[in-house]
Amino acid sequence: MSRRDYWNELDAPTANSIPPGAGAFIRNDDGRVLLVRRADSGNWTLPGGMQDIGESLPQTAVREVLEETGLEVEITGLIGIYTDPGHVMAYDDGEVRQEFAVLFSARVTGGMEAVSEESTGLQWADPAELDDLQIHPSVRLRLRHGLGRQDGPYLG
Repeated sequence: MSRRDYWNELDAPTANSIPPGAGAFIRNDDGRVLLVRRADSGNWTLPGGMQDIGESLPQTAVREVLEETGLEVEITGLIGIYTDPGHVMAYDDGEVRQEFAVLFSARVTGGMEAVSEESTGLQWADPAELDDLQIHPSVRLRLRHGLGRQDGPYLG
């Protein structure tokens, strides 16, 4: 299924769903950030996805990281809540989602790196190289928050 992101664009379609999602910001001992390349858009992003019935948002982040990367993680904190109504994602099946994502910090506890059917690549990116990658502005915002020192979680 293909996806198009709209970021504060006048021609954006009207959202018809707002499913909660969770993602993880993971750094290795060298300070590199784990990114996955989305199969539907080709953009590099943080691992994450939609919440399933019967799980908490932290459990969603852990499950999604495992599904998308093959890595087991534990949640270590909250980076932010992202609910910008100006960010909508249109899918070719007619669903148009308004952004609703919670980003957690996490650390790897096990597993083996592997791509999934939702991703075409994994990489541990040096923060200095992020500007050279195809990354949606909403994910760049999350990366800035994950990399920066702040007094509390981002609420936006």
